[in-house]
Amino acid sequence: MKKIEAIIKPFKLEEVKDALSELGIEGMTVTEVKGFGRQKGHTEIYRGSEYTVDFLPKIKLEIVVADGAVEGAVAAIVKTAKTGKIGDGKVFVLPVENAIRIRTDETGDKAV
Repeated sequence: MKKIEAIIKPFKLEEVKDALSELGIEGMTVTEVKGFGRQKGHTEIYRGSEYTVDFLPKIKLEIVVADGAVEGAVAAIVKTAKTGKIGDGKVFVLPVENAIRIRTDETGDKAV
């Protein structure tokens, strides 16, 4: 099993969710986060004063999938989250040792 963590632009969430649903991926955790990468934020003007916005709003998507579903899920996220502009985000793939469904005590792939 693998855990896929994706940091994407907020307005892309519905498209990414729909693309993953088409692949049969049912469960995901979504968190509103703030951060910055190479873009290092941007400057804005408020009431005539210029200030820097360091942390930009993003969405963190977390999914645990069976090893065989990783490539398809990552490809779907990258394809649908891409705008071609700076700040599109990142996708991380991490190993998952085990998963347990609390309600049924199922473990491993069955729990996902």
